[in-house]
Amino acid sequence: MIARILSRSKLKRILSPFSPTIYTYTSPVSNSLHSLSSQNPDKTSPFHFFTKPFSSQPVKERSLSIFPLTRDGNYDESAARAFPICPGCGITMQDFDRKQPGFFVKPSNKDPNYKKFKKMIPILDESEISDSLKRGIVNDMVDVQRLEDFENEDKMSDKMSQRGEKDLESHNKKKGSEKPIVCTRCHNLRYHSKVKYPSVENLLPDFDLDHTVGKRLMSISGARTVVLLVVDATDFDGSFPKKVANLVSEIINENEQSWKEGKSGNVPRVLLVVTKIDLLPSDISPTGLEHWVRTRAREGGAGKLTSVHLISAVKDWGLKTLVDGVVKFAGQRGNVWVVGAQNAGKSTLINAIGKCVGTNATHLTEAPVAGTTLGILRVEGVLPGKAKLFDTPGLLHPHQISTRLTDEEQRLIHIKKELKPRTYRIKAGSTVHIGGLLRLDIEESSADSIYVTVWASPLIPLHMGKTESVCMMVEEHFGRQLQPPIGEGRVEELGKWVKREFCVSGNWWDSSSVDIAAAGLGWFAIGLKGEARLGVWTYDGVDVIVRNALLPQRSQKFEVAGFTVSEIVSKADRARSKKNRTENKRKQSNPTKASLVASSISTVDVDSDSTDPIKVSTLESSS
Repeated sequence: MIARILSRSKLKRILSPFSPTIYTYTSPVSNSLHSLSSQNPDKTSPFHFFTKPFSSQPVKERSLSIFPLTRDGNYDESAARAFPICPGCGITMQDFDRKQPGFFVKPSNKDPNYKKFKKMIPILDESEISDSLKRGIVNDMVDVQRLEDFENEDKMSDKMSQRGEKDLESHNKKKGSEKPIVCTRCHNLRYHSKVKYPSVENLLPDFDLDHTVGKRLMSISGARTVVLLVVDATDFDGSFPKKVANLVSEIINENEQSWKEGKSGNVPRVLLVVTKIDLLPSDISPTGLEHWVRTRAREGGAGKLTSVHLISAVKDWGLKTLVDGVVKFAGQRGNVWVVGAQNAGKSTLINAIGKCVGTNATHLTEAPVAGTTLGILRVEGVLPGKAKLFDTPGLLHPHQISTRLTDEEQRLIHIKKELKPRTYRIKAGSTVHIGGLLRLDIEESSADSIYVTVWASPLIPLHMGKTESVCMMVEEHFGRQLQPPIGEGRVEELGKWVKREFCVSGNWWDSSSVDIAAAGLGWFAIGLKGEARLGVWTYDGVDVIVRNALLPQRSQKFEVAGFTVSEIVSKADRARSKKNRTENKRKQSNPTKASLVASSISTVDVDSDSTDPIKVSTLESSS
């Protein structure tokens, strides 16, 4: 009780000579990642100092010898692992090298009452200590009353703490188990939306779809197989997994023939899941969108689709129908594989499915960064019976321009809100730029006017001007007013600038007839009555296609020539103006030698018809 009245510093000075030293033994925390002595008795486990291993063997050599770099994840539930799997991304976890994939820090065990007195108002230090207190006798009635008050407050605080612990226990029982420990990479993605060591992920082997998923899909007997092809609605052709679609179609044809002959045949069910439809304009027709999706999927290689689902994981659109379909086709023992391109929204979809069925077992990492999932993840507690749900690493599509961009540049092209059209009314000889990534030239046209609508992230600045001035645009504005790329040197790093020609036609200018889409970026929607020859410029290797218009509507307000109003353009203009002002001041303060000579010479001009004698220019002498 006396300690509650005195400050900590004064109490320490008074009682420190008489306080006995209390030693409490705390058992060391075992490290599951390094408890390998039972597997290899010849090697002793290293000592740990502040949770870091102490060993004569270098960390890199030790990590390469015992840390398996694999993307199999936790697919095989019967496998005995010495290393746990990160429940957020599926990578094998370790705690000996923070720069390698899967590094994690085990949280320390905290007392449940460690926040008990966090909000208590501190007591002011007393200027003097009474003699009675120094003698160990408290005779002051005021001090006694204060001690009683603090004692009552302490009891009340204990009761509130116990009540809070009971409430927390009941809340955890209702809500489910606590969130599992994830690797530091997942932690940074969840709370900072970035990867601290992006170059380290190059150590991982490429995700071999045929080896991991393909051989299991080809199994004639065994559990029923359901494949969810996840495609981004805002980048349908760029994110459509053509390789998986062709593989599954071949397996369906082979196993279906065996099944018709009376043999065992596991015919996979294919469900096409189009995510992020909330980013498309709200007035789009669902029936028209589904017809457009089926047509594009058939052209992409998915000839036999069991069903098509239009999903918004953010707004819970279509999730109930999708879950019912998955449960129906998977049964009680089926395997459900979620496959798609990087950043197509697979992990977000699985987390939304978990919430839809009323379970909190899903904690997959979600972030607007390509390649969030690193290994196969078996998600428990989502499907009924013994059915299993697997999340797979995103398939790398090198034809997407987003794969070449930095994290900062990807944030500019990432679509977060509902798309809005930006329309130009132009003629032949005009050019439209989407940042420094894509360019459209109207080379020839039978129509007087062509309506070009840009569907892309609103953060990307646009520019419309004459085709004859495009060279000046590249030299002066790429990397500055036209971003991405960010910076002048990035233009050469992205690759060679190449051209593709397309001939398009339309029957009406009030709506778009065709799209010219660049994988990973966006598309131009063309509306015209007649025919036109177009030139499309982008970096070599980026896929550019012509397709039927996804969104036929256009904006009622037309964009004007020049740059669109954006923060990027304004910032680049301010930087350019500041640079020009600095150069002008430098020229004024440091004039050239020629200007000095010219200013010191006085020249008299003489008329050729004048009879006055010619006056020779002379140098002015300083007084």
